[in-house]
Amino acid sequence: MSRASSSGWRWLPLAAGVIVADQVVKAWIVHHFALFERVHELPVLDIILTYNRGAAFSFLSDASGWQRWLFVILALAVSVALIIWMRRLRAHALLACGLALIVGGALGNMLDRITTGRVVDFIHVHWGRHYFPAFNIADSAITVGAVILLIDAWLETRAAGRVQVHT
Repeated sequence: MSRASSSGWRWLPLAAGVIVADQVVKAWIVHHFALFERVHELPVLDIILTYNRGAAFSFLSDASGWQRWLFVILALAVSVALIIWMRRLRAHALLACGLALIVGGALGNMLDRITTGRVVDFIHVHWGRHYFPAFNIADSAITVGAVILLIDAWLETRAAGRVQVHT
């Protein structure tokens, strides 16, 4: 088995898949929806075209434009660090999967920032009159990746606790 195939790098196609899916769906939404046009899909889910110049929950969206490049640099730095971490992993599939999802999401949103200066959001979840901020596939991948990292850490902690109990 080659060194690359035994490392976490074997999960890089997942990151690439997230980037492609994110960009394709965003392009479709931008082409087929007017700004703030809303389609009710489920009682708790709308599809809507909106843009975010900031980060999660519109953090820094009202800044004067410098935040665009801050978030681009941050996405690149975090992605490089996570890819290096993935390269060093052996037999940690769950951890590598979570890292790959985060990398794919970060780079998907980074592409929006580089090309248009804003991120396309289109998934709008709500309960009655209570709305969660709109998000996209890249945001979802980052969130699922972070949850996977937490699950992996919990499993590692449990495994370490069992080893201590039996020694």
